[in-house]
Amino acid sequence: MSLFTGYRPEGFYDEMFSSDGAPRPHYEHLFRGLFGLRERAFAAKAQLAARSYLTQGITFAYQGREQPFPFDLLPRLIPSDEWDRLERGLVQRVKALDRFCADVYGERRAVRDGVVPNRLVVTSASYQREMAGLVPPGGRYVHVAGIDLIRDLDGTWRVLEDNVRTPSGLSYVVQNRKFMRRVFAEAFVAHEVRPVDDAPYLMHDALSAAAPEGVAHPRMVLLTPGPYNAAYYEHAFLAQQMGIPLVEGHDLVVRDRRVWLKTTSGQEPVDVIYRRIDDAFLDPVAFRADSVLGVPGLMQCHRAGTVALCNAVGVGVADDKAVYCHVPDLIRYFLGEEPLLEQVPTYRLEREEDREYVLDNLDKLVVKAVDGAGGYGMLVGPHASPQERESFAKDVRRNPRGYIGQETIALSRAPVFVDGRFRARHVDLRPFVLYGDEPRVVPGGLTRVALREGSLVVNSSQGGGSKDTWVLAGDP
Repeated sequence: MSLFTGYRPEGFYDEMFSSDGAPRPHYEHLFRGLFGLRERAFAAKAQLAARSYLTQGITFAYQGREQPFPFDLLPRLIPSDEWDRLERGLVQRVKALDRFCADVYGERRAVRDGVVPNRLVVTSASYQREMAGLVPPGGRYVHVAGIDLIRDLDGTWRVLEDNVRTPSGLSYVVQNRKFMRRVFAEAFVAHEVRPVDDAPYLMHDALSAAAPEGVAHPRMVLLTPGPYNAAYYEHAFLAQQMGIPLVEGHDLVVRDRRVWLKTTSGQEPVDVIYRRIDDAFLDPVAFRADSVLGVPGLMQCHRAGTVALCNAVGVGVADDKAVYCHVPDLIRYFLGEEPLLEQVPTYRLEREEDREYVLDNLDKLVVKAVDGAGGYGMLVGPHASPQERESFAKDVRRNPRGYIGQETIALSRAPVFVDGRFRARHVDLRPFVLYGDEPRVVPGGLTRVALREGSLVVNSSQGGGSKDTWVLAGDP
């Protein structure tokens, strides 16, 4: 009996199989190798991968507890030519988002020329007035971006949302590949796969490029909220891989408008901080006075140009989900180019016409909080109860600026090993763009899996898992 017995790809775009059930050309080698593999043998490999993740401490927070990150052993494959088109679109998008952040806190031409409404910018929860007129070292605002992509029913790639505040997941991209090679090395034999191992080095280069002018060999640190943060494993992994100290707020001190790292041999200057702390908690002097996670006086140093913060404070205005509606126009405005990646049809709920349409069709649409993340603050209308839809409708009417509506996209599916067989589950893709002197895209990215049958929510914080993503180096 085949591992694919009973697998049915109909109803959605399937990553591995065409509608007639035949494997897609770039999956043929992998399918042939798996077809003759016994269920017990594949299950043993899957269990070995799960135990390896557990013993390595590769975890995430789910329902308030640290758990191993579910990893599916069947990789997702993307042909070279398809990836090249995605890569160009991702680079284009991140360039435009970076230019938009610079404009928001600088000349504000896009607002003045009506590309983005001023009210939309200044009412964004992520807009930081303290950044007005402040130009970061090198003029770069977005150094690390994670852009969430989905495929629709026709197989068309679409941008679902942008993540430029503190996007997570890059560590899992590297670790997924590492464990694939360890547990399922034979799968690589017939494939030439673009490497992802150098992703931390690309990040190191991007952060180095953000250093203040005249600093040839910047001292960098990764600032974490601490071990109770859901993404702490990633913070520790990336710091170790980049060869920079992992620090908490109390490890840093401000003196003479410089940030200093406390060490056993004294204090050492810090030039670049890769921060995984939200804006509000970075500096209790400039933002929340009750924060014990940040560094008092940090923003003073940032204004003086003696330290770079990556990503820059206030960049969340660019991934506000209401601003998402305007990104195609921002690409045209700042780059003079047509957008290379399509978006999901989206409704801004502070517009009365859009709001009434969405409220009348809540059973068919998805509604999201504009500053939500991790799968929280959203309503998937077709899967929600009447009571849940009614509650969300009240929230929207109270605060229409705080929500957007989107068409429910039939996310593509891929085979996932569940209960001894491959079963169809919905997936998305989060590629990472590391922007130093030029944007660099890590090949593939993090394929996230909705492990519950029928679920469209892929976030690890909601019980999702992941796959290794292979960008094939040549034609299948």
